[in-house]
Amino acid sequence: MTERAGNAGAAPDTAGRSAVWRDTILAGLANYIDSGSIVAGSLALALWVETYHISPTMLGLIGAFSANAISAGVGALIGGVLCDRFGRKRIYQFDMLFYAFGMAWLTFATAPWMIFTGFVLVGLAVGADIPASWSLIAELAPKRERGRFSGIAQVLWYLGPVVVLLLGLVLAPYGILGIRLIFGHLMVIALVLTLFRSRMHESAYWTEAKAASAGGPEANWRQLLTPRHLRSILFLVGMYGFWNLWAGTNGFFFPYILRTVGGQSQEASVALQALNFGLGIVSILLVFMRLADRVNQRVLFMTSALLQIGGMALLALLPLTREVALLHVCIMAAACGFGAQSFFQLWSSELFPTLLRSTAQGVTFAIVRIGLGCFSFFVPMLTATGFHTLAWILVGFLAASAVIGWIGAPRNEGKSLEEIEAAHGA
Repeated sequence: MTERAGNAGAAPDTAGRSAVWRDTILAGLANYIDSGSIVAGSLALALWVETYHISPTMLGLIGAFSANAISAGVGALIGGVLCDRFGRKRIYQFDMLFYAFGMAWLTFATAPWMIFTGFVLVGLAVGADIPASWSLIAELAPKRERGRFSGIAQVLWYLGPVVVLLLGLVLAPYGILGIRLIFGHLMVIALVLTLFRSRMHESAYWTEAKAASAGGPEANWRQLLTPRHLRSILFLVGMYGFWNLWAGTNGFFFPYILRTVGGQSQEASVALQALNFGLGIVSILLVFMRLADRVNQRVLFMTSALLQIGGMALLALLPLTREVALLHVCIMAAACGFGAQSFFQLWSSELFPTLLRSTAQGVTFAIVRIGLGCFSFFVPMLTATGFHTLAWILVGFLAASAVIGWIGAPRNEGKSLEEIEAAHGA
């Protein structure tokens, strides 16, 4: 397979490079609406419970099937397979219309069943878009800058919560109307994104790989059960899955930290959350995007992992004072920017051949998100064991992710996708 312009050793010309940046941002906006949906839901939850008298059972179902959990996992599983079979463009363009349809249910919801329906539809759309957009970003990026371009999607993931939180602060006096406006802005972005994505081209990698396989057997998910691919899937699920259990559970007790630090002030709470995501953006820009293509990725990943273990251990070992909580937030936010989530996107794009890339990403993403959804049912019981006990459990999750990441991390910095595939096939 010949190298495409985007992944060739020589840098593309200025016009070509601008097009790559533009298409990378358009693809990466899937992360913005993913995280934006999650944070918007958390802002809306208390008002919805009060206004629509949502039962604990329905609340549990909304949490389990939200854009952060099971629905997104199922969407990724389906979308990944369709993306490899029919192309990246068809999936990442039209699933935004599906997302906008689901977001309309949340924007105009007047009953609990409408909220549940909206979250299921939004989760399916977000999940389907993730493997399509991540595959496309990896296939567009110049060969020595794949980490840098992958970081754009992560910046957008962190930007979504910052925008939604600030909107939540400004629109708080308007109650349910304010919540509708927040969800409405995500719906409008999805519709505009559909328009702009219609002008993008299909991935040259997928087009060439599909043409080369014409007349032969179709690539399908069963090939992921071969020892090579199964090892990669187990590595990614273990490394990212344990980290995501920490991230998902962290969302449950983070308000406790905010109450401790912010004195129960809504303004202080929003400011600290925005600081958390803002530091993550700075970390991605200054560390991950600058270093991921140039240094030993295993060492970079482990540096982040150790910082996160130390930051979480602060809460397990020390009284939760304002100073300790602020130090915890700053360490975790800075370290997460070049940690498991950023490397999960990058490595899951590199470890599989073109016609299985999105399918594999969908499978791994689905296992992790569905696992988080199931684990979420047990979080209230864990919190009942005591705050410090829960903190030690989360330290254990981070430690497990670190060990798996250190053992299994690939060394693909500076290599083209062709070189990686040839090395794996050798």
